[in-house]
Amino acid sequence: MSELQQLMQGSLGVGLGTSIGVLIGMSMRKRRGETGGLIAGSVFVTSAAAGALAMSAMMLFKWIGG
Repeated sequence: MSELQQLMQGSLGVGLGTSIGVLIGMSMRKRRGETGGLIAGSVFVTSAAAGALAMSAMMLFKWIGG
């Protein structure tokens, strides 16, 4: 298995957990009428972007850490 695949598999939980957390939090926030901070006005797009960013950061930390 390539190193990139190992990094992705090892960081998947962080990305998924962040996506779910942001999805719940932003959904509650949007229901109250606060839409600031949403990407393209979409809760789903915002949560997917946050999850991808968190997964990428974790992959970088694991790669640097060895």
